Amino acid sequence: MIGFIGGGNMAEAIIKGVRDSGLGIGDKIFVSEPKEERRKYLEQTYGVKATAENRDVVSASNIIILAIKPQNMEPVLDEIADLITDEKTVVSIAAGITLSYLQSKLKTKKLIRVMPNTPALVQEGMSVMSLCECFPDKDIAPVREILMSIGKVLVMPEKYMNAVTALSGSGPAFIAFFAEAMMEAGTKSGLSRGHAAELVVQTLLGTAKILDTGLSPVELREMVTSPGGTTAAGIKVFNEKGLTDIVITAMEAAIKRAEELGRKE
Repeated sequence: MIGFIGGGNMAEAIIKGVRDSGLGIGDKIFVSEPKEERRKYLEQTYGVKATAENRDVVSASNIIILAIKPQNMEPVLDEIADLITDEKTVVSIAAGITLSYLQSKLKTKKLIRVMPNTPALVQEGMSVMSLCECFPDKDIAPVREILMSIGKVLVMPEKYMNAVTALSGSGPAFIAFFAEAMMEAGTKSGLSRGHAAELVVQTLLGTAKILDTGLSPVELREMVTSPGGTTAAGIKVFNEKGLTDIVITAMEAAIKRAEELGRKE
């Protein structure tokens, strides 16, 4: 049984991915969620079992996914700690919560820290796993399969997780912010909001697919940019306004916040 503590958007994305993946475990999902309306939605939409009781989920599950906000982690761990045994694998997807903090609260070493991201909602997510080197492969494999149902998976040392949180965890919001600005510019130029949105979204999709072939961002930028052309005029403004420095500063702020969230151990 796969248990979810928390039934929010990321939990739903993973549940949907597992249900659609053909892994054959879609009917073995148990979710605890405090909001009754949300529980009913998950039950009716995905056929999962839902409850308001975290302890019931932990007792029934061999893989427990902590899909809660970092600020709520301590009371939840205190509530379920006595039910966590060596046979259970605990997966945290909460930003900033370290493996050492989880180890200080729980009796198992089978702990995995994961940073997924929002594109998991359409099975195009990027998940990064960190775990103890002593973790048995046979116990890692089921978790990796679950995450692969919502996109790509990497394994990295935990020291990189705050940077991962900023880059791929917060990244969709940063890209959406840029898309929002492009759409606004389009409407100010006389385009309808619908046309501006379609132009921007399809451009983002197409650009991502080109970059996914292995072409570097620099190569793609140079391919599009003709000397003295329209793209060159726009990039000149980005450079003058310090776009690269703005992006780096925003990433550093996100990394700092991830570090602050993790200072509980």
